[in-house]
Amino acid sequence: MNNALFQFREPKNEPIYSYAPGSPERAQLQAEIEKQYNQVIEIPIIIGGKEIKTGKMGKVVMPTEHQHVLANYHMVTEKEVKMAIEAAMAAKKQWEEMPWVERGSIMMKAAELLSKKYRFILSAATMLGQGKNPYQAEIDCPCEAIDFLRFNTYFASQIYSQQPMSDHTAINRTEYRPLEGFVYAISPFNFTAIASNLSMSPALMGNVVLWKPATTAILSNYYLMLLYKEAGLPDGVINFLPGSGATISNTVFASPDFAGVHFTGSTGTFNAFWNTIGQNIGNYKTYPKIVGETGGKDFIFAHSSAPARELAVAIVRGAFEYQGQKCSAASRGYIPKSLWNETLQHVKEMMKTIKMGCVRDFSNFVNAVIDEKSFDNIAGYIDRAIASPDAEIALGGGYDKSVGYFVEPTIIVAKKADYESIVEEIFGPVFTVYLYEDDQYEETLKLCDATSPYALTGSIFSQDRYMLNKAFDMLRYAAGNFYLNDKPTGAVVGNQPFGGARASGTNDKAGSALNLYRWISPRTIKETLVPPTDYGYPFLG
Repeated sequence: MNNALFQFREPKNEPIYSYAPGSPERAQLQAEIEKQYNQVIEIPIIIGGKEIKTGKMGKVVMPTEHQHVLANYHMVTEKEVKMAIEAAMAAKKQWEEMPWVERGSIMMKAAELLSKKYRFILSAATMLGQGKNPYQAEIDCPCEAIDFLRFNTYFASQIYSQQPMSDHTAINRTEYRPLEGFVYAISPFNFTAIASNLSMSPALMGNVVLWKPATTAILSNYYLMLLYKEAGLPDGVINFLPGSGATISNTVFASPDFAGVHFTGSTGTFNAFWNTIGQNIGNYKTYPKIVGETGGKDFIFAHSSAPARELAVAIVRGAFEYQGQKCSAASRGYIPKSLWNETLQHVKEMMKTIKMGCVRDFSNFVNAVIDEKSFDNIAGYIDRAIASPDAEIALGGGYDKSVGYFVEPTIIVAKKADYESIVEEIFGPVFTVYLYEDDQYEETLKLCDATSPYALTGSIFSQDRYMLNKAFDMLRYAAGNFYLNDKPTGAVVGNQPFGGARASGTNDKAGSALNLYRWISPRTIKETLVPPTDYGYPFLG
């Protein structure tokens, strides 16, 4: 019997490879990209560790070459979803009774495998399947995915060590049980690391999981499943269910064993989930945990004291990296009129050097948006801005889907503070600016706070500390991740736990212990050492 009280030490963030010309990692990544580009793999459903093939097929294509097929995948039906619930519940007892250090050891092994053996496999799959350049893929998966695995294991050490006080009459302790049932994880296309974390963080805390990957991220997500198995994750702990979200969700939410949902996606979908769960609440064995990170309309707000060059870099990186498809991407800006012309000039100078094209060409800063539905939606906003008297195009405005789903980085100047593209989530490389009079700083801060229902990320640029603090206070609830003199993207696990409130989600802060608390159901235990033998108290005398 191992009775050691083991603690995982606080890790360091995974170093980021540069992929500079001539570097060994660049050559290794390019070789893996060519390998995956020149093959078409078959992706099965994975339930209870077994590969299942339904023959109901879907295709994985490249966003930058939408006629190029990377994989064919099998889709679940209601039958397979029910099988997955049974497999998860069958695995539950043995998994939750495994010592937490052993569960943590599997997470640490998965992180190490990802850091080395699977690094280029996951990077290449993320690039080809999800349209990311080498740097955007690197900071996502492997690096952020590794950080989630390592830091979560460290945070679990801290949680399990938190115990109540005891005196000489009793021993008090807390047992951190997993939820009573299974967790449903629904992951987005835009971050492979998020897909990993949505399924693995509940599993670390002893839960079993049904995982529905985004259809446009199935290639990288399948390789994650292979990695988990090699790391020693037991069969049935995580079940991989590609297919229709409606088919899966309808069956999951009808199950009495449904105990929680871990979600990243649209606000509308999350609202629908919440409504369905509420309608079914009497059918569940326990109140489900509902955890979600949803939409955003993230802002950059500049004071007249802000340096124009720094502001321009924040716009280019914050709004146009990964084609604006980050949950945190800057999509609206409030800039004083005195600062705008110089800022725009800097942006235009930078954009002259920025190339757009296929992910296989490492000189491209901008690639394609994820699919045709997204492309058409973004193009619609651009077309309406061109035609509207309330907006004008200051940069870009072009798009072409003949080969890939390419949209030029675009800046719209809105003449009305409630113009559609400054209010509505677009999820593409479109940044809308509202220009305000320099002496209307506070009034415009109020406008920024009230314009959008979302509250995910935002940034303030100012060299005047009083004005910086004014924005900090007035926008207290406008963003869950708030940046001072920086772009509103790039949260790092262990440094800036991520999540927002209002219509942006439940703000349970992925990348911190706060998220892990949602996947446990504590039991407090008191042992009285010498029980009393008389019912009476002194006041009765």
